Amino acid sequence: MTPPLTAVRVTNTHRLIPSRYPPVGILDVVASPEDLDLIIELEGWTNDRISAELGVLKLIPPDEWVLGRPHATIVMAAFCHPRPGGGRFNSEDRGAWYAAFSLEAAHAEVAYHRGRELEEIGVTDARLTLREYLADFDAKFHDVRGADPTNPRLHDPDSYLASQALAADLLAAGSNGVLYRNVRRPAGECIACFRPPLVFNVRPTAHYEYAWSGGPAPEIRQLGGAA
Repeated sequence: MTPPLTAVRVTNTHRLIPSRYPPVGILDVVASPEDLDLIIELEGWTNDRISAELGVLKLIPPDEWVLGRPHATIVMAAFCHPRPGGGRFNSEDRGAWYAAFSLEAAHAEVAYHRGRELEEIGVTDARLTLREYLADFDAKFHDVRGADPTNPRLHDPDSYLASQALAADLLAAGSNGVLYRNVRRPAGECIACFRPPLVFNVRPTAHYEYAWSGGPAPEIRQLGGAA
C-alpha cells in the first residue's frame, strides 16, 4: 500500500557529516553535465579519482543533478556515495539526503550509527568532528509517520529490509522521498529526500565534536562556526 502524500514546507532541517569533507567542490562551479565531462577530460582524471570525487553520479539522471550553486557538491555527495548496505530508505546503489527536523534528533542518529561502527571494530575511545548543514524543503513527500499498522516495520531499529523495499518502489514511481519518525529519538521526525534538486538553501553552521570514552554514548560539544 502506498503511503499518503504530505505537502512539506520546512526550513532549517539538520544534517551532520564529517568535517573532513570540504564544503566546496567541483559541482559547485560546473554549470552543466557537458561542462563536467569537459573538465574531467581536460584535467585527465583517472577512474579512481572520478569514483572518489563523484561516486555513482553517472547512475543518476543528469536532469536530477544539482550543479553550479553553493554546496552543490555536498548535496550530490549524499546521493552519489551511498554507504555499503544502504540506509533506511535507500539501497547501496543510490543514496538519499537524510535530515532531521531537530538538531537533537540528528545528534541521536549520528551517535547511534557511529557508536555501532566503533563497537564493531573494538574501539571504545574516539573523537569525531562533524559539520552541521541546514536545508529547506517545499514539496510533497510520502508520509509513514502515522498510526498505520504497516508503518512500525518501516521503523525497525535493527532492519532496513521493509523500508528499503518500500523506498525502491516509491523511487521507481517518481516519489520525492519519505517523512518518517526518528528511530533513535521517538519524539523526533526526519526526511529522506530522493531528489537532489529538492534540497535547497543548503548552508553550513557549526562543527560538533563527539567524544566516546568507554561507553556507547558520546559527549557532544559545539566547537564553533562553519568556517
